Amino acid sequence: MSRKRIIVIGSGISSLTCASHLAKAGHSVTILEKNDSIGGRARKFRTETGFTFDMGPSWYWMPEVFEKFYQQFGYTSSDFYELKRLDPSYQVVWEDGTSDEIPADKKELKAWFEKHEKGAGDKLDAYLKDAAFKYDAGINDLVYKPSLSIFEFAKKKVIFGVFKMHLFSSFAKFIRKYFSHTKILKLLEFPILFLGATPANTPALYSLMNFADLELGTWYPMKGMNEFILAFEKIAREQGVEIITNAAVQKINTEGRKVKSVETNSGIFEADILVSGADYKHTEDLLNGNSNYTEKYWDKRVMAPSSLLYYVGVDKILPKLNHHNLFFDKPFEQHAIEIYDKPQWPSDPLFYLCCPSKTDNTVAPEGKENLFFLIPLAPDLKDDLKKREDYFDRMVARVEEFIGEKFKEQICYKRSFCIDDFKNDYNAYKGNAYGLANTLKQTAILKPRITNKNLDNLFYTGQLTVPGPGVPPSIISGEVVAKQVLQTIK
Repeated sequence: MSRKRIIVIGSGISSLTCASHLAKAGHSVTILEKNDSIGGRARKFRTETGFTFDMGPSWYWMPEVFEKFYQQFGYTSSDFYELKRLDPSYQVVWEDGTSDEIPADKKELKAWFEKHEKGAGDKLDAYLKDAAFKYDAGINDLVYKPSLSIFEFAKKKVIFGVFKMHLFSSFAKFIRKYFSHTKILKLLEFPILFLGATPANTPALYSLMNFADLELGTWYPMKGMNEFILAFEKIAREQGVEIITNAAVQKINTEGRKVKSVETNSGIFEADILVSGADYKHTEDLLNGNSNYTEKYWDKRVMAPSSLLYYVGVDKILPKLNHHNLFFDKPFEQHAIEIYDKPQWPSDPLFYLCCPSKTDNTVAPEGKENLFFLIPLAPDLKDDLKKREDYFDRMVARVEEFIGEKFKEQICYKRSFCIDDFKNDYNAYKGNAYGLANTLKQTAILKPRITNKNLDNLFYTGQLTVPGPGVPPSIISGEVVAKQVLQTIK
């Protein structure tokens, strides 16, 4: 196999993963990143006042997916950062004004279920056993497939597994076969809010998310989530990957069925192989007629949510907050409708508040708190700075009510990030934050393909293709695409 010049667009986690595998196989790999720092949605920034903010992912789930990547390069996570399991995993603030800390310990978790619903503790064992099967089958038999043909799923074990994974059952109906208490149901449904459909329209397959949450646990890499980006960067560079920042790809040049080069604001880069970890639709727009899909196709895709984010520094310690806090103190159903069924700025949104300074004293100066607010939104709404401020004030008021203290006047740093920023920083189609919705019609072979039908040397990786959004799936995506590239050029 001759040494190939491979260009990878973007430096998100799927791009770093893919580039590392391709360079390890002996190829010359260059990553081109449009921004001034790497990591894609998992970038970080520091303020002059001493705060360090992770810009995107804040939940470290499925640690074994990270470990599998590290081990292929002779490392483990502990070589790069201290990984701490959070206990409690997170806190939920309810509509009735009460709150619950969700324990990491299994016995305590069962007791919490039992407290709310008689018999629910034992039912949790049965529910998680089913979810464990789905998780194992999904991770080991399904998500590492390139999804280029239905015959990839023709093995007897996989076919049997598909029938046991309740692909054609509603998540909402499925969990109600086990539980009836409102708080338990909302706890199980909360990860679905970010998958791109209401629980009623999401396959029961995604109970595997509850296994990842309640069984495998919620973790945190000390010094921040960007630590895994630094780890992946180190591995990539050790394989010989060149990373160039401030290099926005503006055009993809083709000849016949081949990509020949890419043009950036800093020069032209020739390529034998091109892998795009940039937004799939944006990549298609650079192809001058060689795209896989039409504008009509993309407009009909069901997108997962966008988000309104706020990065906030507070000049005091705030009581009652955990590392992760879910403010479910407003109606869940109405917010879901306003994201998925009738897209609009939400009337009374649920939101998530991360306070990593409760765990990590490196992310904020002593005596101060680091806060990360997130409201899930319908994609492609008209962004509006006045609306951003209105929602921020409403979130702060609800937090102040919960903790019993005022802190708005002690805010010493504040930055927002919303739909227009996702478009500008990541070329995100419709300003999405989480890729395509995980509906049945957008699963596996029904997702946008990792290969281009018109160009033999163009491949796609990242959250808009298989297996889907999230950090662990993006790691898997990078490996799947790297294997496909290597198979193609043997």
